[in-house]
Amino acid sequence: MKQNSPELTTRILHFSIQLSPTPRGARLARLLAAEQLRSWGLPLDPARQVIAELSANAVTHGRDPGRDFRLLLYVVADTLRVEVTDTRDDRLPVLSDSGSGLLPGLPPRKTVWAEIDLAPEPKNMDFGGAGGLPEGPHR
Repeated sequence: MKQNSPELTTRILHFSIQLSPTPRGARLARLLAAEQLRSWGLPLDPARQVIAELSANAVTHGRDPGRDFRLLLYVVADTLRVEVTDTRDDRLPVLSDSGSGLLPGLPPRKTVWAEIDLAPEPKNMDFGGAGGLPEGPHR
């Protein structure tokens, strides 16, 4: 009997929550996101720091009283994308590098995002030094 090769599957995970644009809302974003990452079996760091920073920026610089900000986490394959949408469109951040950015939304709102690579880093591989020969005095 011929065995079929396993199909390549891509996992897609999603979490979204709206929170008040207050320091408490930013703290809840970090705590709830950490719990969600734990439940998915994903590492907490550096995602926790990214979430804390983007949420704090949303409540400090993007606050529009009475309008919530939204935290969105989703994972596709080995990439975690963190998006924070606030309700002020008059303060747009500057694109800093290829791993984060800005998505203008319907007025008045904007989304700031960052992507985090979740692929495990390769272990230190020991190939036995130069050419696989033992190290030590040479004769």
